[in-house]
Amino acid sequence: MLYIHIPYCHQKCTYCAFYSLPTRQSRQPYIDALCLELASRRSEQHHPIRTIYFGGGTPSILAIDQLQQIITTLQRHYDTSALQEATLEANPEDLTPSTLSQLADLKFFNRLSIGIQSFNNSDLRMLNRHHTGDQAISAVLAAHQAGFRNISIDLMYGLPDETPERWQQDLDKALSLHVPHISAYHLSYEEGTPLWQMRQRGEVREADENDSVAYFRMLRRALLDAGYIHYEISNFALPGHQAIHNSSYWSGEPYLGIGPGAHSYDGTNRCWNKPDLLGYLKGDSIIEEETLTDDERYDEYIMTRLRTARGIDFDEIARLFGEEKKRYCSRRAQPHIKSHRLHVTPDGRLALTEEGIFVSDGIIADLFSE
Repeated sequence: MLYIHIPYCHQKCTYCAFYSLPTRQSRQPYIDALCLELASRRSEQHHPIRTIYFGGGTPSILAIDQLQQIITTLQRHYDTSALQEATLEANPEDLTPSTLSQLADLKFFNRLSIGIQSFNNSDLRMLNRHHTGDQAISAVLAAHQAGFRNISIDLMYGLPDETPERWQQDLDKALSLHVPHISAYHLSYEEGTPLWQMRQRGEVREADENDSVAYFRMLRRALLDAGYIHYEISNFALPGHQAIHNSSYWSGEPYLGIGPGAHSYDGTNRCWNKPDLLGYLKGDSIIEEETLTDDERYDEYIMTRLRTARGIDFDEIARLFGEEKKRYCSRRAQPHIKSHRLHVTPDGRLALTEEGIFVSDGIIADLFSE
């Protein structure tokens, strides 16, 4: 697994806490620095790459020749013979028919992840998105026309002043686009973001929990009725279209992250580049590292596996962390099983119920090490 971070955006969304910068300065120095890091860290990738994910920021902001430079560097220094999925995150305003045709001509990306968030223009303005609802629809249709079949779109719910009618309209429009994958996230107010500051000033009102649960139920009902599988808390896919890259994160596979702020994991150690673009461009980006304890690895196992429909494998816990940890997890799960927020699947795994999905953070925390 390889993650490549592109930290540039047209403008910063009000909710975004990721490391990204709205800038119109030349991006070529960054591409050159990124390719140097790719070449220098080849020895950390011990197996043929199965998935590559260009995230950000907004990777679709790059020129085609800049994307080609990264791809050429990848193919020169890494074994891509087993590549199954190459994803490009994109915003609708970048996906013109001409750009999509050029992306298709690269013959590299076989998956697009398009950040739509909402089809409602007033919501998009509040989120400081750079596109309109009509642009979002046009971008997806153009992607289909250009030959992209594996398309994912992002939606958000629980927005300020949202109503069931407006959320249903977003769901109806999303389903009318016939994309095989939909990610839907509840709007969060991360400290330090413009949205968090807007709430502090009383300019927006956060959706209350009852409304949020109702929107989540609408989401599940609409997508399940349309044939999608709810395979991870925030992700729905038509059969055979689950995201391979993100699923690998949730199953604990090692990954290599390239770019400022990008994280890497080898199964025991985690390291990350300092989120410092200027330092990165100077070649003195600092890589920080931590070695996870057994308890931390167990906690991470709980956090990632319980997000998925497959859930937790008790036998795997025993194999990885010992019988005592298996008994501990089973004991801590009992109150949530009794309250019907967790259930044991027919094959003996522990998974969230629909009731438990929306309060999953608290359930996961209860199963963590003491």
